[in-house]
Amino acid sequence: MSKIAFHLNCLTHGGAERVVTNLANQFAQEGYEVLVATEWTDEDEFVLDSRVKRVHVGLRTEDEHKSRLAKYFRRVHYLHEFMQKEKPDVLVAFARLAIFRALMACRHTGVPVVISVRIDPTKSYVGFRNTLQIRRYFGRAAGAVFQTEDARKFFAPRLQEQSRIILNPLTDKYIGVPEPDRRRKEIVNVARLADFKNQPLLVEAFARVHEKYPDYILKIYGPDSEDGSKERIEEQIRKYQLDGAVLLMGGSDQLEKEVPGAAVFAYSSDYEGMPNSVMEAMAMGLPVVSTDCPCGGPRMIIKDHQNGILVPVGDAEALAEGILYLIEHPQEADRMGREARKIAEVANAQAVFEQWRDYLNEVMKNGKRC
Repeated sequence: MSKIAFHLNCLTHGGAERVVTNLANQFAQEGYEVLVATEWTDEDEFVLDSRVKRVHVGLRTEDEHKSRLAKYFRRVHYLHEFMQKEKPDVLVAFARLAIFRALMACRHTGVPVVISVRIDPTKSYVGFRNTLQIRRYFGRAAGAVFQTEDARKFFAPRLQEQSRIILNPLTDKYIGVPEPDRRRKEIVNVARLADFKNQPLLVEAFARVHEKYPDYILKIYGPDSEDGSKERIEEQIRKYQLDGAVLLMGGSDQLEKEVPGAAVFAYSSDYEGMPNSVMEAMAMGLPVVSTDCPCGGPRMIIKDHQNGILVPVGDAEALAEGILYLIEHPQEADRMGREARKIAEVANAQAVFEQWRDYLNEVMKNGKRC
């Protein structure tokens, strides 16, 4: 059976980390030999199947006092050693820094490398250094997996031709959640508190909703990224005098129990890859309103006023109007929620795994080797 390796920074809770963990576990269950090569470990990580081999390819104790540049090249060297020693039939690198390391490390290993771009490339793959590395190293890639067509179009035609668009897999617990008998007077948002998630905009929009419907509350679920976003959200709460009406709930692993009965799921990001929490909300049948943010993730899964509502990025008034529409048209909201559930037909874990499996088998058979 084939040997598949995944490379990323760590397995701490995040979108890419969840996808890698799910894929690694599924490939192992199917009988593949699976390795996950990471830079470091964290206290709070996703759990790998016991059959998956975890390998440390990050810095070592003797590297602590080296320069930043020297550390960078040591990381590449350790990944190169891993590829030479383990000789996987394919290595899949997730996210920008891991992608650059993998494409630098693969030379003379004979290992085909598939890259997986997880966020809007117009925000994360621009600037002199990124442009230089893309030009120099991306030609080594045997293939690529993107989440949206807009993300794929950012890169060179040759890479586009060798690529696939594959949605993130839904976790099973979000599929088949019972429809609530009655929706609570709650607006919910699920996203870590980070600048590009723009929850301050959501608070501004909710202030307009709350003025008309003061018995509604906004619950924001997600850990603090410690980039100052939590403080900016709290400042907005004070500005609009929404103490007690906007609640910062922190992270939760019980979302399938806590959020399905809400009236609206609202998403305010300025840019995204493919937002997992929007997909999960749809799978649970929540009426969703989301910004139509680049690189086109929400637009790929939401058909406006069919299974959710799309609004312009950065427009608090439009976001408020979308929320109000769903509150004031409960039958339409329920209909959209039922339509939204159909995302599980194309994004369930098995369907997504089969797309990855078929593509990686194709790369292992015909893909370019470094």
